[in-house]
Amino acid sequence: MMQDANDPLGLPLPGAPGLPGPSPFRCAALSDTGRVRQLNEDRYLLAPEIGVFAVADGMGGHEAGEVASTTVVESLASIGAAVSPNDLLARLEDRILRANMAIQEIGQARDRVIGTTVAVLLAFERNFACVWSGDSRIYRLRGGDLLQLSRDHTEVQQLIDAGTLTSEEARTWPRRNVITRAVGVRPEPEIELSSGVLEPGDTFLICSDGLTGHAEPEDIRARLDGAEPQAACDALVALALERGGTDNVTVVVVRYDPAPGPDGPGAPDEVSA
Repeated sequence: MMQDANDPLGLPLPGAPGLPGPSPFRCAALSDTGRVRQLNEDRYLLAPEIGVFAVADGMGGHEAGEVASTTVVESLASIGAAVSPNDLLARLEDRILRANMAIQEIGQARDRVIGTTVAVLLAFERNFACVWSGDSRIYRLRGGDLLQLSRDHTEVQQLIDAGTLTSEEARTWPRRNVITRAVGVRPEPEIELSSGVLEPGDTFLICSDGLTGHAEPEDIRARLDGAEPQAACDALVALALERGGTDNVTVVVVRYDPAPGPDGPGAPDEVSA
């Protein structure tokens, strides 16, 4: 479903200030509790007006994970309109710090550790950046090729990187869902960044591990390639549910379709971390 003002899982920005002219992005989102869980702790944000798109997957148990994910998404929604790619990134870092502090305070008041993964796509003119913490992922489909832009912050990914586990063994590793980074669990949040330049037709997928726990990259590519954003969201969530739906599943699909200008696209700015 497209995000609307009555959707408790998404956070729209009606009338948000943004860049002049129509947004070059078409986007959609869908979230489902799944077939096993009783509560949906995932949250998402669609804000094409300011170039911010995000998915957060809360952790900490009943009524805690959803608090953490909601806190970080609400903080991201306050970023506002930036004046440059670096300004947008600085605003995001500030909001992540604020959310981390707020989640820590909530956890201390409840005497428990709570937190949330977060995966964010930032876009300013022809520049994009991916910022993440945890195992929610960001993919880009370009020219039929699917590329995972984020890298999981998990114990199993560390073992794969060290050569201790193969990718095949990792699929059934008992601690494959243990994450090593999340917003709210430490005094200082640990986030990672990658950046690049947008090309017309680029399609991005931001998702919680409720999808990637059931879908291989080829499954994802097949449902993104040539599909409208909403149709792709519907197909991806349906796939996760068909294969068991063992976790909350949330997907955001963003396509970059700029209107052709008389002088062509401007040169991208350099983005610094």
